[in-house]
Amino acid sequence: MNNTKRICIYPKDIMKVTGKGERYCRKLLEMMKVKYSKNEHQFVSVEEFCEFTGLKIEQVKDLIID
Repeated sequence: MNNTKRICIYPKDIMKVTGKGERYCRKLLEMMKVKYSKNEHQFVSVEEFCEFTGLKIEQVKDLIID
């Protein structure tokens, strides 16, 4: 088990959390980048994802950490 702590969230992580497809998850990331005024090359943090979706960070981190 890899206990690496990450601060960025990726489409595959969002797929694990939501059970949605990759296309939906990529669109969700784009919506978050707009909301948080991020440039295309900038990352979305796990905290921003949780704030945007209303999910608890502890639950999300448990799911995305391999």
